[in-house]
Amino acid sequence: MTTSHAGAASPRARVLAQTAFEARAILRNGEQLLVTVVVPVLALVGLVSVDALDVDTGGLSRIDFFTPGILALAVMTSSFTSQAIASAFDRRNGVLRLLSTTPLGRGGLLVGKVLGVLVVELVQVLVIGLTAVALGWRPSAVGVALSLVAVLLGTAAFTSLALLVAGTLRAEAVLAVANLALLLLAFAGGVIVPADRLPGALQHLALLLPSGALGEAMRGALQTGALPAWSVVVLVGWTAALGWGAARLFRWH
Repeated sequence: MTTSHAGAASPRARVLAQTAFEARAILRNGEQLLVTVVVPVLALVGLVSVDALDVDTGGLSRIDFFTPGILALAVMTSSFTSQAIASAFDRRNGVLRLLSTTPLGRGGLLVGKVLGVLVVELVQVLVIGLTAVALGWRPSAVGVALSLVAVLLGTAAFTSLALLVAGTLRAEAVLAVANLALLLLAFAGGVIVPADRLPGALQHLALLLPSGALGEAMRGALQTGALPAWSVVVLVGWTAALGWGAARLFRWH
């Protein structure tokens, strides 16, 4: 009589399982769902609908002017804020150390986290995009395709930042730092409005920040049909620097 043994899951299957877990963990968390999906949608509706907001849109309709920035903000909330907070508390509670010793391994765990973020961002983009379309947004096919490239670049940069923060600070500190950083980058980092609309030196500083680069990349893709080369360079540079820092400084426990 022969006995059959279930084969071990392949590395791909393990990563996909972790990806699904990471995405579900964010989408099932009411607080994170509020921040990653509901708030950006409400912000878009408010910015487009409230006539009292006196904003120079440069000849664009309000929906065309604000949608790229709201999409950039959504990428930041899921790839940075949510990921930093979740990873920090997983590290404090020993979850990361436990998972890193399983067949999934540290590399598989990190890949699963990044892919999980991309799944959440897909949901965000669909919800925000459909809301914008309902409000009159009509992006070009080329613009949409290029905006997906910008999303990938922004995700790489902000996920690297999230892992660097989550792997070096206490969980309670990450909670404060991540939310404060999001507010500063959103309102002073050239995300919602172009960098050239910011006061004084912020105009130049924003172009060097990953937030400003992502905002400019999304606006370039969706408003002009071209990715600004400088924004791509800045995002790639931040990804390389933050990824290097996270790889060297990340503590698993």
